[in-house]
Amino acid sequence: MSTLFNAFLKGKRFYVNLILILITKSFKVNDMSPTELNLSSLVLTIQQLRSEKGCPWDRKQSTHSLKKYLVEEFEEIIAAIDNNDLENLCEELGDFLYLILMIGEINKDKGTFTIEQIISGINEKLIRRHPHVFKTRKTLGEKELRNQWAAIKESEKVQRNKS
Repeated sequence: MSTLFNAFLKGKRFYVNLILILITKSFKVNDMSPTELNLSSLVLTIQQLRSEKGCPWDRKQSTHSLKKYLVEEFEEIIAAIDNNDLENLCEELGDFLYLILMIGEINKDKGTFTIEQIISGINEKLIRRHPHVFKTRKTLGEKELRNQWAAIKESEKVQRNKS
């Protein structure tokens, strides 16, 4: 504990964030899955890169400046799939995830939205658009699934426009 406390006193953002995550989430690191640990670690790495003592390039990026890299990485993902290069696909998906999390951090810093909102938003959408899995447990054919998805999507659009 004294090592973490000393790091805290020295202004080590990584350790400060780790402590805050542990306190606010009220769970032990041992209780986290490898996926949760790795995702938390990646977010903390990005926060460190964007910090005062981080990387000047990462600090100066904006949602708009990262747009070209999203396109580039997406093309590399497609190429890896086309070439059946699974090792490269894994790497390119990581690069794409980094960009998504970077954009999330940039917008968190601006007060627009957070990574948590991105994750919870897509999770809620997936559950809403898959009632055959999460509500009715009804088996549907491919055409019925497409129609259901389109109907739910349209309904959401109507609801958004009313707000």
